[in-house]
Amino acid sequence: QVQLVESGGGLVQAGGSLRLSCAASGLTSRNYAMGWFRQAPGKEREFVAAIRWRVGSAYYAYYADSVKGRFTISRDNAKVTVYLQMNSLKLEDTAVYYCNAGPVITSMTVGDFWGQGTQVTVSS
Repeated sequence: QVQLVESGGGLVQAGGSLRLSCAASGLTSRNYAMGWFRQAPGKEREFVAAIRWRVGSAYYAYYADSVKGRFTISRDNAKVTVYLQMNSLKLEDTAVYYCNAGPVITSMTVGDFWGQGTQVTVSS
């Protein structure tokens, strides 16, 4: 049984930073993509960032345009954990952030497994 457990959400002032963590258990492949989506009140869920194995290379990270240059995704394979470092947070980053894992994750494709979500609130 796959479990994704997020942590690290909270309340932060605009311009501040937070780091989210997602610890995975039960994944059958360490080559699974892992990533983050978010959903703000009254809005649809949207892709934030993901990281996947690229043959012949190291892990490859990719981001939504809205977070490029501010957010950094990384993973620790030994711990099967993915991190999302969020800097220069804006009011519009307020949302519930969900960890996601699966063979493929893109802005249009979600993985098979979800975490329970962690709230990130950015205040002015």
